Amino acid sequence: MELHALIAKAESDCHPVFAALEETELYNTHRVLSAFHEEDIATRHFAPTTGYGYDDIGRDALERVFARLFGAECAIVRPSIANGTSALSLCLFGLLLPGDHLLSATGSPYDTMETVIGLSGNVPGNLKEMGVTYSQVEMKDQKEIDVQGVLDALQENTKVVLIQRSRGYAWRASLQPHEMADAIHAIHEKRPDIFIMVDNCYGEFICKDEPTHYGADVCVGSLIKNPGGGIAPTGAYLAGTARAIERIEARLTAPGLGREVGSYAASYQPFYQGLFMAPHTVTQALKGSILAARTFELLGMPTTPAYDAPRADIIQAIQMNQPDRLIAFCQGIQAASPIDGSAVPEPWDMPGYTDQVIMAAGTFVSGASIELSADAPMRSPYIVYLQGGLTYAHVKIALYTALEKMARKGCL
Repeated sequence: MELHALIAKAESDCHPVFAALEETELYNTHRVLSAFHEEDIATRHFAPTTGYGYDDIGRDALERVFARLFGAECAIVRPSIANGTSALSLCLFGLLLPGDHLLSATGSPYDTMETVIGLSGNVPGNLKEMGVTYSQVEMKDQKEIDVQGVLDALQENTKVVLIQRSRGYAWRASLQPHEMADAIHAIHEKRPDIFIMVDNCYGEFICKDEPTHYGADVCVGSLIKNPGGGIAPTGAYLAGTARAIERIEARLTAPGLGREVGSYAASYQPFYQGLFMAPHTVTQALKGSILAARTFELLGMPTTPAYDAPRADIIQAIQMNQPDRLIAFCQGIQAASPIDGSAVPEPWDMPGYTDQVIMAAGTFVSGASIELSADAPMRSPYIVYLQGGLTYAHVKIALYTALEKMARKGCL
């Protein structure tokens, strides 16, 4: 089938799914707008601060807005947190002490977390070096949390149970917030002392709720992913219970200082504006992922999730099965990027990853996963992970470019 006709057929099949996304976008935009109104956000909140940052009203109001959106008691929202992995690490080091046990309820964590925990690399300063032990429970059929298995795996010294919402570099279903509810309630009922921490990266504003609405003690994510709306230039957030955030904030700055300090010499406007745009931007990215899923399904390639399946994150996994096909696809995505479109990505030894990784990302904000990108570890069955897209039109153009490059290289 000719490529334009292929994409047109896929798009036609996707229209009923797009309508449901737009209803969720409307709901979440209203939620964000209401939070802005409840906190009386005004131009004064955009003002920068320097030095210690005492009484930084822009910072404090932004954190209250996030807390409202997550149904949380409080939140940490800081440009100074480098990325999602940095925020997850901050959370773990805040909640865990030497001798504690960390349990993952969703199997292996994302690759970059392996060095934080001490599962690979033996990097100085990891949790293992600090005397924290780790174990994991695999998901049932790669689809749902094994609640009984998690309860059986709890140890006397278990302090944190980690739930990873997104698939990461795994061929499994991502989790919607309500799909975590049974596990969260069962763990809290058996062990109310345990902190349940959710790696929420890639999942914000996909649904009408978040894991903290179901009792998670803390949700963690990056501002250059969904909640930054493609506008926030850096940073990350943590939202949850006061009991959890008060421990984490002591590691953010220092015990006794917590969230009271921390300045930002640039304007907070991109963070507010990005958050306001986030429901729309996420919907644009989702439409692009769904179009990609249907296109490759029509080509006979396995995808997860299927184009018409419920979504829990912005990531679309496509099983390429051949390294040349995977590389050509990523090079096509790069060629359609607004920034660095002339670059030609190749697999390389990326810090924090156990396999070589290929990454295509010509983004305005460096590394921003809410902007269109594609990446993959170079291991069989050569699954590419496509995510982001500030506009659906851009994803559609990039998809055609990638397919064209694959066809020219004879690997479509």
